[in-house]
Amino acid sequence: MANRSRRLRKKLRVEEFQEMGFDLSFNFPVNTAEETIDAVIDALIDEVIEPRKLAFAGSGHLAWEGMICTQALGKCTDEDRAVLKGWLEAKGMEAVAVTELFDLWYGEPA
Repeated sequence: MANRSRRLRKKLRVEEFQEMGFDLSFNFPVNTAEETIDAVIDALIDEVIEPRKLAFAGSGHLAWEGMICTQALGKCTDEDRAVLKGWLEAKGMEAVAVTELFDLWYGEPA
């Protein structure tokens, strides 16, 4: 491993500055009302994303997909993955999938 300065490690987003996240996808049941979709997405943000200091970059309608990361420099955890998956399943979402954690700057592991 290279002996890099703190400044360079931060610039390269490695070691203590590495950012880890994961991809998330889920589906609403067919024929879910617009109001229900809006309410569940709002609740997801209010009950899971914000309290855990996470961020969700994604979109969808009946089928949603996106990426989860932290709001500040940091690493998502396996607990974050489990909480999101469990919450979505408890709300009746279908085909809920979360990937393993991966480095947000250098891509998913091969």
